[in-house]
Amino acid sequence: MKNFKQNSTTYLSESGTVYHADTCRELVSAVKREKVEFQAFARGTYPGKRLGDFTNGLNSIGYWSANDQQDWGLDWHRNEGMEFHFLESGSMPYSTDNIEMELMPGDFTITRPWQEHKVGNPIVGIGRFYWVIIDVGVRRPHEQWVWPDWIILTEADLNKLTLLMRQNERPVWKASPEIRDCFKQIHKVVQKEDVQEVESKIRIYINELLIHLLALLDTGKMELNESLTDSVRSAKQFLAELTNHLNYPWTIEKMAKSSGMGVTRFTHHCKQITNLTPMQFLTLKRLDLAKKMLKNDLGKTATQIAYECGFASSQYFTTVFKKVEKVTPNEWRDNAKANSEMVA
Repeated sequence: MKNFKQNSTTYLSESGTVYHADTCRELVSAVKREKVEFQAFARGTYPGKRLGDFTNGLNSIGYWSANDQQDWGLDWHRNEGMEFHFLESGSMPYSTDNIEMELMPGDFTITRPWQEHKVGNPIVGIGRFYWVIIDVGVRRPHEQWVWPDWIILTEADLNKLTLLMRQNERPVWKASPEIRDCFKQIHKVVQKEDVQEVESKIRIYINELLIHLLALLDTGKMELNESLTDSVRSAKQFLAELTNHLNYPWTIEKMAKSSGMGVTRFTHHCKQITNLTPMQFLTLKRLDLAKKMLKNDLGKTATQIAYECGFASSQYFTTVFKKVEKVTPNEWRDNAKANSEMVA
């Protein structure tokens, strides 16, 4: 296997256009505004704690987790390496080669070096989203891929994997259980403060990921579970209808019964779909409705709105509202009114 050498993060296309690797400015801004949970190890222009030479060639590895709809997205951009995404929970608008789709829990994407893609439209969905970017030394499509020298696949396996990925026209796959496990391990290691503590583990998990990816691409099989799909559909339908009945005194048991399943299965599917527990999701939707009413129903007090949205008491409503919005309901209403008057 050839030794890997870090190259420039630019790509000159055949048309003469110079492309620069993405810097994730929108994500960095969202993190600063405390819109998302974010953990990553990175090098170069990518955000995150700095990677060392022991993982040279790995440009970024990490995840973000969002519990409500985001007002940002990563517009059309390119990365200098192979990029793998995995959506563990929630949903995520995703586009590549002008094909728009929505990623669902368990979806795994493969993006070739310098292949244009977009995450969000520009709204980014709720969920936990992982990525791994490995630089294979390619600055033009015809160039030979040079993998980092710590990739331990045999030459035959690595050549097969490279061929399959270079010619892969299918952007989204259903992750195998083994691939999902790799990302769960990645979730643990990127939360460490000192990269030197976990660089060996990072190398192991990425090698495991590539081995399982080769098996997935080589067979072309997709994991399907019809019974699970049916119950997921039921949970999604209930959660969509929940917004029309927010003032009902829901408990998790009542929610599970209304969706036609047990508490454990319903909770599992809810976390898959929304990245939240059922009661967290209910509270978030009640807060969304409360903010609309605070802004538009000026004749109603915050206490009236609290009860109409399903909160058991005005005190609890104020506590939850301030925890999320950092201001009380009345302060939020005053700020919204002032902003509206400025626009007018």
